[in-house]
Amino acid sequence: MNAYETIMTRRSTRRFQNREVEGEKTDLIIEAGRHAPSGGNSQSCHFFVITNRELLDKLAVMVSEAFRKMEVYEGMYRSLVTSITRSKQGNYIFHYGCPMLIVVANNKDYGNNIADCACALENMMIAANSLDLGTCWINQLKWLNEDEGLLELFREHGLEQDERIYGALAVGYPDTEDGLPVRTALPRTGNKVEYIK
Repeated sequence: MNAYETIMTRRSTRRFQNREVEGEKTDLIIEAGRHAPSGGNSQSCHFFVITNRELLDKLAVMVSEAFRKMEVYEGMYRSLVTSITRSKQGNYIFHYGCPMLIVVANNKDYGNNIADCACALENMMIAANSLDLGTCWINQLKWLNEDEGLLELFREHGLEQDERIYGALAVGYPDTEDGLPVRTALPRTGNKVEYIK
């Protein structure tokens, strides 16, 4: 696939095989994230590549417990409502049981923190698609980026005191019949475009 095809065929994957992502592919994905543009070429994203199943399971429990304590209010972002509702129902796994979760953090006082992390995450999603891997953007840790329990856990693994998590990426081999990502084009119904000449 060329770059345009790789972008146009990227879709979210929410069901993964119980299969590790090879180290070579992991390295390529991470390098794609590290080469994303950043404000003033700051290169201040901090990547956490989590493949430890015990830690992934622990994170799933911690995230579900944090959301279970929250209440839904009118006008709340619908995906956040889903996370809270499903956590209260039980058995909520925010990362879809992926074999690899890439978490991206940045300095909490840096004005381009979210944008830089978003660029890195997008680069990694495109790279993963080119490697026949599925991905799904994960917002839940960003919504909980002031949760003391989660901060403490990530600090044990290298998160700096002045850093916060701004996004994550579930990565793995899709649980599809052929083991490849679903690449069917979806119609665009939003994202207006105005040409000003």
